[in-house]
Amino acid sequence: MSTRPQPRPGVMQIEAYVPGKSKAEGVAKIHKLSSNETPLGPSPKAAEAIRTFDHLELYPDGGAGKLREAIAGRYGLDPNRIICGAGSDELLALITHAYVGPGDEGIFTEHGFLVYRIAILAAGGVPVVAPEKDLRTDVDAILAKVTEKTKIVFLANPNNPTGTYIPFDEVKRLHAALPPHVVLVLDAAYAEYVRRNDYESGLELVATSENVVMTRTFSKIYGLANLRLGWMVAPPHIVDAVNRIRGPFNVSGPAMAAGIAAIQDEAHIAKAVEHNEQWLAWLTREIEALGLKVTPSVGNFLLIHFPKEAGRTAKDADAFLSSRGLILRRIDAYGLPDALRLTVGNEEANGLVVAALRDFLGGKHA
Repeated sequence: MSTRPQPRPGVMQIEAYVPGKSKAEGVAKIHKLSSNETPLGPSPKAAEAIRTFDHLELYPDGGAGKLREAIAGRYGLDPNRIICGAGSDELLALITHAYVGPGDEGIFTEHGFLVYRIAILAAGGVPVVAPEKDLRTDVDAILAKVTEKTKIVFLANPNNPTGTYIPFDEVKRLHAALPPHVVLVLDAAYAEYVRRNDYESGLELVATSENVVMTRTFSKIYGLANLRLGWMVAPPHIVDAVNRIRGPFNVSGPAMAAGIAAIQDEAHIAKAVEHNEQWLAWLTREIEALGLKVTPSVGNFLLIHFPKEAGRTAKDADAFLSSRGLILRRIDAYGLPDALRLTVGNEEANGLVVAALRDFLGGKHA
């Protein structure tokens, strides 16, 4: 008999999520390009909403009513089908806890967001990994992993850390082939950045289905990562189930006030999209010109591939860039030890990254 409390099965199998690093020893000025944060910062209107927020002694609205109404107004949704949370991470965990139990299976793709695995294991479920094809989601590979034990399928579209996406027709094909009791979770954290005619975030599918959920975040294009704010839209019966296990005050008042201001500031969003389009293309072009492979991305980040040659590996590049105050993301935990993920930064940071990579490679390809 054990002499101390034991965690439930699955918990000790979890490898705790490690965020992108934010500092480098001995470097005065840091450009943090490891966490896909927007270089433009939040809307000034959102910042003002926080500064003027009053009554911190009172509990916030447990249902986030005004924020749900603002989101609904922005996207033409029913606010009763929206739930807000402390980042989309919390909502992903809540959905999993509501529908996955011991022995149930949850599917995600080979290089999918690490939180999916954590949420499934924490619920006592079994993580099932579907291989990708050329760093892209493979619908047929997902469907091949579906069994009678499957309860949930996570699809990050666009995917982090690869930056790739699948067209909406493929998303609909996946949904049509899933058993009706399986919850399809569309993680659209980077949807606002995508500018492709064949892409849709999934709102239409949620509206017309009984088993599709879409999650979104205020951490990326809206620049509110520090406040922890996200939302999901789902069929009424899923909203009812998730609300039963959701904490009663899971979103703070300042976060709600900032979220309302942010989502209504369309000019700031447009500015962020324009900045990303310009510099995503520029970084891709300039880094490829150095002889490095870059996975085409539709998000606000790039996946840069490095050779296995000693002195030129991703690990070597990370150390070199860090010494110059340029912090990128190592993605070994995603099964990509030969690549680094680079967040699109401001003009200064983007230029410094390209110059540093040129120096790292010794000017061989420059």
